[in-house]
Amino acid sequence: MTSLRMTSVERLLLLGAHCDDIAIGAGGTLLTLAAANPGMRVRAVVFTGAGTERAEEEQSALRAFCPDAQVDVTVLGLPDGLLPERWGEVKRTLREVRAAFDPDLVLASPTHDAHQDHRTIARLVPTEFRNHLILGFEIPKWDGDMRQPGVFVPLSDEAAHDKCTLLHKHYPSQHGRDWFDDETFLGLARLRGMQCRSRYAEAFFADKLVLRPDDRAEEG
Repeated sequence: MTSLRMTSVERLLLLGAHCDDIAIGAGGTLLTLAAANPGMRVRAVVFTGAGTERAEEEQSALRAFCPDAQVDVTVLGLPDGLLPERWGEVKRTLREVRAAFDPDLVLASPTHDAHQDHRTIARLVPTEFRNHLILGFEIPKWDGDMRQPGVFVPLSDEAAHDKCTLLHKHYPSQHGRDWFDDETFLGLARLRGMQCRSRYAEAFFADKLVLRPDDRAEEG
């Protein structure tokens, strides 16, 4: 497990089940990290959506959310809603990513997420990224699986509102959904901000976090 400073993230790994998961769950944090770390390398893997308009949306969105970063986005074509049945393919993909990319921070879904695709990825990520800081992002949805997080990233007013602007700009396919609006995104950000004495924030879940007095890394 590694410690994290916002200005020390040189390599960031983003993992999403569906196009827009990452941006909804961590868009403000991406903007904040990109501003703090110009030239940051970002590797993003989305497991469903290849060959659709959503894949094109994802490519442009994640580049917009990570300005001045080196962004590599892969959208795969696994079946939406059936990732538990493709456990082996998800596992092999994560292993291949791990062999090629050693991130300072991994952002993915949390293990308690009620959506079966999100949960499958979340449970497999620690089996491959065993010595990495993994933070699970929140995706507000009808499942009612919202829990109290323990990790907070304060957002500037600009970052919080820019997140909303970019979501609407880059995901037009989602405009007809009743939950896809500023009240949802800013409402959750305001609540999480209040909980960490900021106006806005995004929050995350950490199943394991190690605090060390120096920069020594433990073999894992």
